[in-house]
Amino acid sequence: MYYRTNCEGAGGVLKWSRRGGFSWWGNGKRKEEQAALFEERVQLVEEIRRAHMEWEVAERRFHYAVEKEQIDYAIYALEAAEKRFEMLIKQAKNIHISAAEVCASRVREGSS
Repeated sequence: MYYRTNCEGAGGVLKWSRRGGFSWWGNGKRKEEQAALFEERVQLVEEIRRAHMEWEVAERRFHYAVEKEQIDYAIYALEAAEKRFEMLIKQAKNIHISAAEVCASRVREGSS
């Protein structure tokens, strides 16, 4: 299969293909700036994926908590993970990262 997603913003278009990985098509910005923007976007997408996994782990921890202290800690960890995930999603929206880019990173990781 051939996966492809386009995301406009930050002065160019980010394209993903399974065969070629991510590529950035800019509109005249210097290559260093484009590379920095691309790296920032990739790091944020990876951070979102990690935050989501941490949220899922905190949720499981809550479901398996038995004692009062375990429950208190599980609630604290779950709330913190939710807030972190929400903060990262807001950052992604501000720089116009789409859900398709996050999904493309999962496809990329699965094909490696």
